[in-house]
Amino acid sequence: MYWKETVRQMDDIGIGSLVIVCLISIFMGAVSAIQFAYQLSGQLVPKYYIGYIVRDLTIIELAPTITCLVLAGKVGSNMAAEIGGMRQKEHIDAMEIMGVNTSAYVILPKIIGGLFAIPLLVCISALVGILGGYIATVPTEIISDIEYVRGARSFFHPYNVFMMFVKSVVFAFILVSVSCYQGYYVKGGSIELGKASTAAVVYSDILILLADYVIALLLMA
Repeated sequence: MYWKETVRQMDDIGIGSLVIVCLISIFMGAVSAIQFAYQLSGQLVPKYYIGYIVRDLTIIELAPTITCLVLAGKVGSNMAAEIGGMRQKEHIDAMEIMGVNTSAYVILPKIIGGLFAIPLLVCISALVGILGGYIATVPTEIISDIEYVRGARSFFHPYNVFMMFVKSVVFAFILVSVSCYQGYYVKGGSIELGKASTAAVVYSDILILLADYVIALLLMA
């Protein structure tokens, strides 16, 4: 029972959010590449640095942070509304009467599914973001294919990827746990349910940004 629910949550979070994550990531990488190309124009800095900057910026900051902020609006509000609806319709109370541990059955599969699916989405986001920078600069002849690939392969530190996964796991736990809490303890009618969904997104975004700052201090000190 728990395994099926966990797989369903992984499918909803991962496959259900794949299109929006890829769409945001490709434009995120494209805009970053074009803006850095504009900033570096007329400078003595080599053009291949565009690929280097886009790669590190995407891996360290844009992919984990922006992806999880977007998922807080899509996945988080959906979780809060789903659990809140179960609370209002007394489904949770009925399961408790039957002896089911509702917090484990309702919340735990979502946390496990989020901890598995969201880091994978962040990894895909980083790859698509780097590809977006390539698409924005090479076909438009801002830089050559060789220069962008050289920049994307230069000065690579595996520690940056480790930092990306640390951020994605922490952000995933914040996103899912805050949203589930808001839905699980909702009281009242449809107005309160709407407020709980909004609060889930707002609190998740604030805590994700705060955690981003703390992780940056701890891992980059």
